[in-house]
Amino acid sequence: MAKVKPGLRFQPTGGTRSPQVPTGKKQRLTIERLSNDGRGIAFLDGRTWFVAGALAGEEVEARVLNAHGKVVEARCERVLQANPMRRPAPCQHFGTCGGCSVQHISHAEQLALKQRMLAEQLSRVAGAQPEQWAAPLSGPELAYRRRARIAVRWDVKAKRLDVGFRAAASQDIIAIQQCQVLVQPLQPILQQLPSLLRGFSKPQVLGHVELFAGTVLAVLVRHTAPLADTDLAALQAFCEGFSAQLWLHGEGQPHPLNPEQRLGFALSPWGMELAYRPGDFVQVNAAVNDAMIEQALAWLAPAQDERVLDLFCGLGNFALPLAGKAREVVAVEGVAAMVQRAAENAASNNLHNTRFHQADLSQPLAAPDWAADGFSAVLLDPPRDGAFEVVRTLRASGARRVVYVSCNPATLARDTVELIRQGYRLKRAGILDMFPQTAHVEAMALFEVDQDGPSNPTGARNA
Repeated sequence: MAKVKPGLRFQPTGGTRSPQVPTGKKQRLTIERLSNDGRGIAFLDGRTWFVAGALAGEEVEARVLNAHGKVVEARCERVLQANPMRRPAPCQHFGTCGGCSVQHISHAEQLALKQRMLAEQLSRVAGAQPEQWAAPLSGPELAYRRRARIAVRWDVKAKRLDVGFRAAASQDIIAIQQCQVLVQPLQPILQQLPSLLRGFSKPQVLGHVELFAGTVLAVLVRHTAPLADTDLAALQAFCEGFSAQLWLHGEGQPHPLNPEQRLGFALSPWGMELAYRPGDFVQVNAAVNDAMIEQALAWLAPAQDERVLDLFCGLGNFALPLAGKAREVVAVEGVAAMVQRAAENAASNNLHNTRFHQADLSQPLAAPDWAADGFSAVLLDPPRDGAFEVVRTLRASGARRVVYVSCNPATLARDTVELIRQGYRLKRAGILDMFPQTAHVEAMALFEVDQDGPSNPTGARNA
């Protein structure tokens, strides 16, 4: 065997590797524009910097949080030259707490940023713009959130229980006595919760705590081992002091301490109440949720003789109000427990023209029985992954109107390509400001086919 000369196997390929930017380094930067998540973007020495808390046109001093390859993530620590649209953040925890990342921007500019993000995705991915832009749907910019998860962790070394919200860009927990976006009825519970939990005899078994404000207040405690009797008694007394339900989540599903208790939320414009359990999906912004449903009904405009399909129906948030407008609503959801609770919600609200079915909506639908008679209109409200497999079959259902509610403009734009290919036109679109003070974008889009067009996609065009 020939002798291998040393040093040949790992010869350099040429060039030099740039040293990595160390975590904690401070750097002066000029911010050129905003990213889709509301961070400032700067360019320096061949790297792209994403700076939380910075605005376009600003000179800032940023601290590096982490770096990988040519991308550096950082946090603005000092503004040297401010953008005129900057405002003082209403929350003292801005920049350390991981939530509410754009509260240093006026609410009007937040809406404009989200509008640009939606328009950019539709244009870049789908090559499309709506025939009409709808005005943003928004509600109060603070004190809107009716559900929150509180992080709880036992620090073994310090022998201390940390209670609060997750920090920005880390797993640290920030102690918070007041959250500006939480609804007012939950504020006293948030303020007094840490001292209660730190007084437990066995705080090590605590996982997290969730707060709910619906038809009643509720506190859910996740625990990894049974709670001590004294701790459970203290927790029960605490909740009774706020007239709040106590829910426990150990092994299995969450359950109320009192099995007779019912937790729900109201759809006030329609005189309805929907029951739910912790772990079910509900919109956290009640005011915008009501406005979103009203807009969806107006855009879909179901007639009293029409059959409507509601996909990703959840607890019936759209299906139940739709049932008051259409001859029949067929609602489909992937989670069996949610299907059952949605059917129970319809019955408790005296609605008898709704049908609920379970189906895996991430997969192609193989001609289910409930779709045999077709539909005049379709509403869908998918998760962040979108609904690509579903939209591929919408035209075959006979639907001439489709309202798509999205929590991810990127997948909405992707699915728009398929809807246009089937012959639908993007008639209207607009943002839903479900999460003020954050860069999260929700949107609604209306697609239609011409009334005199074919009922099936012949000669469909690409975007």
